[in-house]
Amino acid sequence: MSERCDACRDEVRLAGGIANIWSSEPIHTGGMTLEFEDNTEHFLCFDCIEDLPDDPEESDVDALKG
Repeated sequence: MSERCDACRDEVRLAGGIANIWSSEPIHTGGMTLEFEDNTEHFLCFDCIEDLPDDPEESDVDALKG
């Protein structure tokens, strides 16, 4: 499974599901969904999360798209 990062638009692998149970090399999730103080929600890869300021807003995600 994968999902696109809302900022950089890269495909991000998601762990979980039945296939990951039987694997000797587990898949690790490359991002997560964050809910911001302004009530917006964004799925971001870990690289983009690191580039966010403290107390991010939707405009900060838009700035990463550049």
